[in-house]
Amino acid sequence: MLTDLLGRMFSAVGIPEPLPDDPFPTLSAWLADAAASGRYADANAMALATSTPDGRPSVRIVLCKAVETESGSLTFFTNYLSRKGRELAQNPHAAVVFHWPHAHRQARVEGTVERLSDRECDDYFRTRPLLSRIGATVSRQSEVIRSRADLLGQAAKVAAATCLEFGPQRPDYWGGFKLHADAVELWSGAEGRLHQRIRWRIPGSSDQSVIGARRWIREELSP
Repeated sequence: MLTDLLGRMFSAVGIPEPLPDDPFPTLSAWLADAAASGRYADANAMALATSTPDGRPSVRIVLCKAVETESGSLTFFTNYLSRKGRELAQNPHAAVVFHWPHAHRQARVEGTVERLSDRECDDYFRTRPLLSRIGATVSRQSEVIRSRADLLGQAAKVAAATCLEFGPQRPDYWGGFKLHADAVELWSGAEGRLHQRIRWRIPGSSDQSVIGARRWIREELSP
């Protein structure tokens, strides 16, 4: 009886019961709920951590553009010559975290990355707003610039040169990555800081065929 009472007092809301064998449908549902809540300008914002081959980390916010439940993967886009792009080329492993305070939820995903095909990148680039396409074209992300005025001047030149073509084409240094998950942790807040943490992981995850098979091991973690 006491255990049941404490269970109600320390209840966590968000992770389905019984616990699912696959975390991705819940992750997708959490993202959709955050977007529908109207609380966030970018409900799909996630912190992306990368590192150099010798283990020096860096982290920044990017936008998750797709959660693929069937393949267990996330998609994001960036400049391939940026710091994160260069680090992912040298060390194709990454970790991301979503945080949705309105629902007391957090989701962490870790795995290996690969570039999207040119066709996939072209298709997405064409859907971006005109100013975003111009910005991606002129930005040499992470490089030192002479001044913001110089950057805006370059943007104006690109806009003038491509206005009749409805904007620039995708530059070859800009594109997307797919993060193939080999570990997912869903976190649901509870009173007394007895949060609920469930981790799914794939053993032997260096093998992409194993990741594709989605042989998840589920574990409950102490908060």
